[in-house]
Amino acid sequence: RAARQLGGVESIAVALPAATVEQAAAVAEGILLGSYSYTEHYSSVGGKAPRPSAKTLSRVAILTAAAQDRGLRAALERAQAIGRGVNATRTLVNQPPSHLYPESFAQFARDYVKGLPVKVNVLDEKKLEKDGYGGILGVGKGSSRPPRLVKLEYSPARSKINLALVGKGITFDSGGLSLKPGAGMQTMKLDMAGAAVVLAAVAAIAQLGLPVSVSGWLCLAENMPSGTAQRPSDVLTTFGGRTVEVLNTDAEGRLVMADALAAASAEYPDAIIDVATLTGAQMVALGKRVSGVMGDDGVRDAVKAAADRVGEQFWPMPLPEELRPSLDSTVADIANIGEKFGGMMTAAVFLREFIGEVDGEKIPWAHLDIAGPAFNEGSAYGYTPKGATGVGVRTLLAYVEDVVERAEKQSA
Repeated sequence: RAARQLGGVESIAVALPAATVEQAAAVAEGILLGSYSYTEHYSSVGGKAPRPSAKTLSRVAILTAAAQDRGLRAALERAQAIGRGVNATRTLVNQPPSHLYPESFAQFARDYVKGLPVKVNVLDEKKLEKDGYGGILGVGKGSSRPPRLVKLEYSPARSKINLALVGKGITFDSGGLSLKPGAGMQTMKLDMAGAAVVLAAVAAIAQLGLPVSVSGWLCLAENMPSGTAQRPSDVLTTFGGRTVEVLNTDAEGRLVMADALAAASAEYPDAIIDVATLTGAQMVALGKRVSGVMGDDGVRDAVKAAADRVGEQFWPMPLPEELRPSLDSTVADIANIGEKFGGMMTAAVFLREFIGEVDGEKIPWAHLDIAGPAFNEGSAYGYTPKGATGVGVRTLLAYVEDVVERAEKQSA
């Protein structure tokens, strides 16, 4: 809160209680998160409204009794990686769709991981068609800005764990031909928050040199109505061959995610986590500050524990088997919408269909629905600004750290 009040101040010294390494790192993290502001599109001309200062906080001295502790540098580097990741996520989500679209998002991803040991592979619309990514292509058909699938790979030599992270990246969601009402579109630039979270998490994992292999899949498309847009009743063939009847073009996030979940499964990771602003039903069930987490008990509970540790609110939700028949289609393998009530869980049941198997067992998986918490339409509070929040980055990083710690204890 203190950092948020310091607009126009470039350098500060902080004398908050910070007797230990952990406390000093918490102060650093709080300042990095609290001092964020998004001012990119303000001009210096016209109007009498006050404009945010161009000056930003660039130097912070933390007064701490732990200054000579050998563990402080690593703790502050972690805080810096978190601040960079959360704030980059906020900036991406705050970007207007006039400036952020699949191709520019893909370029941002390339630039963001430059200098890190992360490989980037961008599949354009021709490659997506050749390789059979019908979900992403179907959603992107209505836009003049074609879709992209960005794959990030971080594979350190000493890694014995392989994780996949999948993020929904709808850079603007009009609903397609199943058009949203005007008021429902006003914040729909936020619909790519999941992909932004995955990008930031992979970069932070690489920046900190964690001994785990991670692939990040950014499913990027713009969902628009036009003469070329997909129609209700269309049938898509997703990556791997499963067919989907599109009953509602506004249930598009699960279509792009289906492609990437199937592609990630084909590499047989030890676990898959997907992050998405997937359903309005999440807000009906849990409100605007609590995200839902669903999936296999082990991964779901580990995500919840990681979220608790970093102070992000996630709540475990079930996947009732009785919801699956509501997704049955008379013309395809599955329909993209089903039971209305419990819609957050129905969407997760749909996604589960695209998780692959290893030796007859589903790959461990969790789904994070951050639809409400990804964007704060109210006033700033705590370290959370108005607008994009960056929720999910710290939880994913903590989850990966916990996985590494458990693996190291088992091998010791």
